[in-house]
Amino acid sequence: MKFYSPLTADFFPNEPDWENEFYNEYEGCPLDGHDLLQYADAVDEAVKKDIADFNGDLMQYYHEDDSVRSKVVSAVPSVEICGNKLCGCLTVELKEPLLDDEQTVLCNYISGQYSDGWGEGFEQRDIRVDDGMLAVHFWQEDGFKMTLSFEKIPKPEKNFLRPKMQLIGQDGNIFAIMGRASRLLKSSGQGDKAKEMRDRVMSCDSYQKALSIVSEYVETELSPSPTPKRDRGDAR
Repeated sequence: MKFYSPLTADFFPNEPDWENEFYNEYEGCPLDGHDLLQYADAVDEAVKKDIADFNGDLMQYYHEDDSVRSKVVSAVPSVEICGNKLCGCLTVELKEPLLDDEQTVLCNYISGQYSDGWGEGFEQRDIRVDDGMLAVHFWQEDGFKMTLSFEKIPKPEKNFLRPKMQLIGQDGNIFAIMGRASRLLKSSGQGDKAKEMRDRVMSCDSYQKALSIVSEYVETELSPSPTPKRDRGDAR
């Protein structure tokens, strides 16, 4: 049995963009689960290393003598790509199925572990990545929810101004490219377009198609040039 929950992070780049309105010298730049896809391996490794110190089972800190205690064998946190974003994942081993109210009790307990227990300690452990440092949050003050599945994100309209982004000479990893494009869109007030772009990239089946999709949302060397208007005198 698995429960998924949102992941967010504070990102501190090696080379801060001081003109980025989302960047704060002390709090970094906020990232969501879509942004964290490019850092999935680093976050996964950090979680595994952290929970190895206590065998990963959060239920060892559960002290209630109730039906949840008798049914749940273990509850181990990890991260997993789900719904085109990197999410917190809690793998629960059971002796027998949990009733709805027992699931609620378990989720409330894990929420406490994410906010004030294990998760509070984990978010203070800096995760080094190629272009900076991450502080990853398993719990959020607004919007935290544990669920067995994620809803699909609707696609908004496509009429918008594209910020410019260079591909040549930059990291060619598609997750790195997608992350850069996402941050550009967000900094230009187009967070909804960033999510739409990531959904489309994650569902395509080739690297070249992924680059083409990114180039629809930000202007790159691959973006098609605007078609010049024909002068009416040229019509035949």
